[in-house]
Amino acid sequence: MRIEILYFEGCPNHTPTVDLVKRVIADLGVPATIEEVEVTSPDDVERLHFLGSPTVLVNGVDIEPEARNRTDYSYSCRMYSGLSGLPSEDMLMAALQP
Repeated sequence: MRIEILYFEGCPNHTPTVDLVKRVIADLGVPATIEEVEVTSPDDVERLHFLGSPTVLVNGVDIEPEARNRTDYSYSCRMYSGLSGLPSEDMLMAALQP
């Protein structure tokens, strides 16, 4: 399983999201690699379909089902389910289930 965490430098939710992903992976015992991908340019935003920092992808798919068809890519902070800058543990766990 490949997990990508897209972020921009200085994002306050980047490190807490990485820590959350590592903890959930360990709790579930899921074999996975984590790649942190820094978004640095408008070209990156479009190419990576960046919905804001941090964006978590599992095998190339956004962990937030409601966001998978969005096209409002931007170099901005991300809000998950409109409530938090961090994905929820439940959302992450659901995305990591086989």
